[in-house]
Amino acid sequence: MTNATAMLNYMISGYDKLAGAHEYIWGFTQNGVVYMAITDASALPYVCKLDKASRGAGYALRFKPTVAQKLFLMTSASVLCSEKFFNETVVHSKYNKGEIFEKLITEKFGQVWKKNSVPFTECGDINVNGIEYQIKYQGATFTNEKTLKNLLNRA
Repeated sequence: MTNATAMLNYMISGYDKLAGAHEYIWGFTQNGVVYMAITDASALPYVCKLDKASRGAGYALRFKPTVAQKLFLMTSASVLCSEKFFNETVVHSKYNKGEIFEKLITEKFGQVWKKNSVPFTECGDINVNGIEYQIKYQGATFTNEKTLKNLLNRA
């Protein structure tokens, strides 16, 4: 096992240990379509990658799916909207792609979306039928090494 693999495993297991939700709704584009895929935390090692964090925070745990990772998620995916509609919505909004994806998912489940900053350690981004879900759109950062170490030391 390489040091990078060990760090990736450490970050995934640390994040999962602290997370207030262990179910995920993933968003990604493929061939002009925005898909949503629902999985549990067992998908984390297959769709997360280790990246360099900004501002000297060590490594970052990110969702930046490759074509192979998108194909993996396609087994549990459904169409959310066209990429054109999605991008137009982003352009005409003050929110970023991740926030717009979260808004569209929330509305898909018949709920009203409101931007918040509740920590991932408390709950997911949406509760559907009593289940907390984290919502992640392609390019999302879960956490960085520095933050994760601080949280794990307090846990």
